[in-house]
Amino acid sequence: MAATRLPGKPLLKINNLPIISHVVQIAKKTKIGDVFVATEDEEIATAVEKNGGKAILTKKHKTGTDRIFEAFKKLKKNKIEYILNLQGDEPMIDPRDIINLNNLMITNNFEIGTLAAEIKDNKMLNNKNIVKVITKEKLEEDNYSKALDFSRKDLTTKNPNIYHHIGIYAFKTSVLEKFINLDQTNNEIENRLEQIRALDNNIKIMVALAKSSPIGVDTKEDFLAIKKIMEYKS
Repeated sequence: MAATRLPGKPLLKINNLPIISHVVQIAKKTKIGDVFVATEDEEIATAVEKNGGKAILTKKHKTGTDRIFEAFKKLKKNKIEYILNLQGDEPMIDPRDIINLNNLMITNNFEIGTLAAEIKDNKMLNNKNIVKVITKEKLEEDNYSKALDFSRKDLTTKNPNIYHHIGIYAFKTSVLEKFINLDQTNNEIENRLEQIRALDNNIKIMVALAKSSPIGVDTKEDFLAIKKIMEYKS
């Protein structure tokens, strides 16, 4: 609720449904497993439950990954092998991309997996609101590659394998526990990207290519653009 650029954004409504509940619906469509919203805000938990979702209240955390782990522990489901962490501000993420990432994790026994999309507008490369990922190899529909770095900075003259990072992570539960017990690194804090903590500690993050590049809701302009698209489609 305290997002600095757009306060209260999880509860902004599109088609009379809060953004966070749109994400819940997408997660349910995948039929991968149980869907829970981990939140420190009672307002969000109430809205999610009012719209047919399940929510787990957590304490305040420095990062979303720490919050996910607390929620997982509260569920007391010890036989869970993988957790997929969706961001609550991406109501246009494609369920097929989530399913594909889940299948890649299981088939290849990855520690951490995420998604990226092709950058078709070079303006994205120097937009500090857009997180970019640099991969070791070029991404294709039928392959994946190791993440070398993540950045918000201007990358217009850097490595050719640069993609728009999509805010989804799949974790082995054992690796998630290892991750949250690591100290935040200076690199992570400076860049405001918690996934860098994994790279700084030699934990591999594998990246798969997404079919589409969803717009995240970071600013009022983002919200109005997504609202227009989603309400037009409906």
